[in-house]
Amino acid sequence: MARKTKKRTSFLVYSFFIILLIFGGIGYHYYQIIFVKPFSANVSFPDTLYIPTGSHFKDVKQHLLASGLLSNEDEALFEIIAEKKNLPRHIYPGRYIFRKAVSLNALINRLRTGKQDPVKIIINSNIRTLPDLITRVGKKLETSPDDILEKLSNKNYIQRLGFDNHTILALFIPNTYEFLWNTSADQFIDRMVKEYHRFWTKERRQKAKKLHLSLVEITTLASIVQKESLKKDEQPIIAGVYINRLRKGMLLQADPTVIYAIGDFSKRRLLRKDLDYDSPYNTYKYNGLPPGPICVPSRSCIDAILNYKHHRYLYFCAKEDFSGRHNFASTLSQHNRNAKKYQHALNKRKIYN
Repeated sequence: MARKTKKRTSFLVYSFFIILLIFGGIGYHYYQIIFVKPFSANVSFPDTLYIPTGSHFKDVKQHLLASGLLSNEDEALFEIIAEKKNLPRHIYPGRYIFRKAVSLNALINRLRTGKQDPVKIIINSNIRTLPDLITRVGKKLETSPDDILEKLSNKNYIQRLGFDNHTILALFIPNTYEFLWNTSADQFIDRMVKEYHRFWTKERRQKAKKLHLSLVEITTLASIVQKESLKKDEQPIIAGVYINRLRKGMLLQADPTVIYAIGDFSKRRLLRKDLDYDSPYNTYKYNGLPPGPICVPSRSCIDAILNYKHHRYLYFCAKEDFSGRHNFASTLSQHNRNAKKYQHALNKRKIYN
């Protein structure tokens, strides 16, 4: 009897350990899946997940499956853990970058925090028009470019910001900005307004006042200088030429304004007929500054206007060596000699338009 009881006890102990091992193995397996095992279905990292505004849990799951960050075999387990962690009630739209494969638990925790990766938007002098700028922004943000354009084309809206349809480009200060992907059109514009006022410090405003030019006029003149020369050391000199001409009531006769008016930015040489093109932006026909900027000038170019070089030059012309630099002159006769050299160089290279 004692022997049977002993055998039975041994069997029960043995069975208990077998069951313990089985459940331990199952538990360890799921522990590995949930907390350790990186999961992905043929994903090349880094991989970016976009969760649009208004998404629900089922939408997020579909985005994960479509991107390969979640495999079909892990879908059911993902739903269970997500429900336990209350993810369906914590869906945050945005842009999330995964630089390596992560576990189910890490993925769900990341999405629950709503901590997204920002996008970088570069605004620089390559931007010539408002549609150019909005197209660039629209490629980076969830918001529709049409939404931004609609607001910045609305006369009353931009008037409240202190601009009009011609001057609105002056709102944008060149820089590399970080935005959340789901930034709205209003939020984007509000940020640009803040950056505008941050740039136009008291010191810069005082310098503009001494020049008897508004902030928009400073930006407009800077945009012309920007398109005349990329040489930072020359920009204050060119600024001085235009300020001298403005003060004497002379036509600015700035080639970049004619190119802007025509809309052919590939032009390398202006012809007589081009100078006759009728547009308020044509500074060969209309006195003073054009109605607004012809590009987004760099910050340094704006400062070049505010800190222009004092001199007697009234003319300048591109150097005949095509170095991107200019010959400056105080008299028309000297300028004509410089211009003749440059025109001869253009002809030699067969640049006729």
